[in-house]
Amino acid sequence: MENHCYAKNKKFNPKIIRNMAVKFKPLKDRVLVESAKAEEKTASGIFIPDTAKEKPQKGKVIAAGPGTKDEPMEVKKGDTVLYGKYAGTEITLDGKDFLIMRESDIVGII
Repeated sequence: MENHCYAKNKKFNPKIIRNMAVKFKPLKDRVLVESAKAEEKTASGIFIPDTAKEKPQKGKVIAAGPGTKDEPMEVKKGDTVLYGKYAGTEITLDGKDFLIMRESDIVGII
């Protein structure tokens, strides 16, 4: 079977990888979030080593469940959200890291 991550000219297409993650459908009030990259340098230009980087608290919603019968979902695919520092569970889909969390773990939409 042919690898669909490559176009006919055999160049890697990252958009297709992103679409593969959408095949994951969160249930009820759960949300699949792709974390933003951690800051690599400070405002003054000092590079931060990997061991000192803080876990990002911002990310993009890749997929969202339908919500519960009592509360419909407020976040939707494509929203940029802020969440708690220790919110969610880290998972790997198709070699890419994501967080899956409840909508209540999300602090707000940017």
